[in-house]
Amino acid sequence: MSGVLIVFAKRPEPGRVKTRLCPAFTPAQAAAFYRAMLGDVLEASAAMAADAGLDAVLAVAPATACAELARECPPVFRVVPQRGADLGARMEWASAEAGAGGASPILLRGSDNPALGAAHVRAACDALASDDLALVPDRGGGYGLVGLRRPVPGLFAHPMSTSTVLEDTLANAARRDLRVRLLEPCFDIDTVQDLRWLAALRDRPEAARCARTLAYLDAQALWLAD
Repeated sequence: MSGVLIVFAKRPEPGRVKTRLCPAFTPAQAAAFYRAMLGDVLEASAAMAADAGLDAVLAVAPATACAELARECPPVFRVVPQRGADLGARMEWASAEAGAGGASPILLRGSDNPALGAAHVRAACDALASDDLALVPDRGGGYGLVGLRRPVPGLFAHPMSTSTVLEDTLANAARRDLRVRLLEPCFDIDTVQDLRWLAALRDRPEAARCARTLAYLDAQALWLAD
């Protein structure tokens, strides 16, 4: 079996996604913005997976949204529900399920980092030829891409969505004597202040990966929200 790229996504529901963008955005705007980002991320991830020879999987929360998002994502994706009490548990379950099927490497990414590119995926795959764990840090203290040579029980057993996620994961990796590679950083969009990172790449090649996201911000005139 080949390796796998797993995208974690939520149903774009007002009040349940991108809540840290509010009140600068309304809950409806935040959900629509997330839907635009998700569209960009899924299109780019389908191409990245094909380029790297990986299977593409979309892990969805809640489980009842699988059919809805399956209709909206590129057909190359296998759509599965997320399982676990929190994000760390869901990431561990997804990597364990992939590993049980023989997948290696196992790459996990979020759906709020539309600028993440094929170079990140290729670098992670290259790193995992010799290392156990590859991480693409983000500017908020977390990471936008995780690469595993094999599943690692307990690696994500710490609070998520904090400013110490990367630090905590590295500590867990050290306790397990994992060989770790930190790759070129990227960025997530969590707050209106993070929109400056999108604005900075508008005239760069990476903007092509963010077409829906940029178009939504333009149409809604949300660049001035901060």
